[in-house]
Amino acid sequence: MKNVLIALDYDPTAEKIAQTGYEFAKPLNARITLLHVISNEVYYSSRIYSPIMGFTGFTPAEPLESERTEYLKEAAENYLQKSKDHLGDLNINTIVREGDFADTIIQTAVEIGADVIVLGSHSKRWLEKIVMGSVTEQVMKSSTIPILIIPTRKEDEDD
Repeated sequence: MKNVLIALDYDPTAEKIAQTGYEFAKPLNARITLLHVISNEVYYSSRIYSPIMGFTGFTPAEPLESERTEYLKEAAENYLQKSKDHLGDLNINTIVREGDFADTIIQTAVEIGADVIVLGSHSKRWLEKIVMGSVTEQVMKSSTIPILIIPTRKEDEDD
């Protein structure tokens, strides 16, 4: 394992995913890449959206227009840079891509020669499957690259 791709979204659990992925890759002296995929601008306009690791103030309350994609890219690049700073490793690479979440994660992993993809499973149960189609599940079904799934379900969540 010489090249690890860690895919992060803006879910509050992304800090756990980043930290666990980093702790997995570091002892292997693997190259680490953090990836954020911009797929649907509506996701970023939600009032209930919960940024992590000190990222607040870049989500507008009004629906986004397509010309604001550049703004989203800048915000995502800032988010990944802050995530990199949080992990304290200047050698971490960051990539922001646009496209379908699962397809873009797999395509990026292939392009960078990743030996493993690190993803989180948010365990939102029925809502995750209906609304998002479970990105983790889609990547699992389509990827030929090994996947490390970090469970992020809160201990106090009911089944």
